[in-house]
Amino acid sequence: MQQDTLLTAGSQLTAGRQSTTSPQLTANESPDAETVIIDTGCANLSSVRFAFERLGAKVLVTDDKAKIKAAKRVVLPGVGTAGAAMASLHEKGLVELIQGLTQPVLGVCLGMQMLAAISKERGGKGQDCECLGIIPTDICELDTQLLKAESLPLPHMGWNQLKLTTNSQGANSPNVHPLFAGIEDGSYVYFVHSYRAPLSEFTLAECTYGEGFSAAIGKGNFMGVQFHPEKSAAVGAQILRNFLQMDELQMNKALVNEALMNEALQSSSADGQAGAKKADQ
Repeated sequence: MQQDTLLTAGSQLTAGRQSTTSPQLTANESPDAETVIIDTGCANLSSVRFAFERLGAKVLVTDDKAKIKAAKRVVLPGVGTAGAAMASLHEKGLVELIQGLTQPVLGVCLGMQMLAAISKERGGKGQDCECLGIIPTDICELDTQLLKAESLPLPHMGWNQLKLTTNSQGANSPNVHPLFAGIEDGSYVYFVHSYRAPLSEFTLAECTYGEGFSAAIGKGNFMGVQFHPEKSAAVGAQILRNFLQMDELQMNKALVNEALMNEALQSSSADGQAGAKKADQ
């Protein structure tokens, strides 16, 4: 059964007193939200929803396919295990829909991990969990040997620093991904996780906890953060504010910029190889 929730910033406190789950859409609420949070059925949606509402955004929590597809931007939240979260998406028939979205999509915590190809978080099952396959990277457990060597506990829980990267779409060096506009390198955000995405060409920001890992990843109109922006004070609020300013047109421009930059890099690399070959001759 599909559930819709639309709450404006003005109704936040009342809704928070009534329930910690997603209340039903009432006759006095208008379903005109531009930002949709997917009701995955396995996430604490209230904290993410309230974080957007504090910024004045109208947010709709739903698993309705038409409303997700029509949204200006989409948030994919998640807590728990990858297997349970993906099973819920399959049950709701949302996997192919999410894979085909063209507007900005933000995965939060487990939602970020679900954007990957596979997760090693098996949840008691004998095989890896197949995820959405949108960003070609794999999710593995933080290296327990490295953590043990530094006397670091698992899960990684608490505040840690971000190192921003510039190898992402929309980056006109030395700028970073639009999601991190106005965020200072070294800013602290709040983490709670045991699994991580490795550093790769899709890394938008990195963090170190025993090892370096991707604190944020992105590809095209899809992006995800391993940390909890809704629990990360002013830095997290700025990141969510940046996301609220994104739209499909901006992401399309970013993709064009990325293609042009990649073409320029390939051309420069080819010229360099040709020059080196000529010099050897």
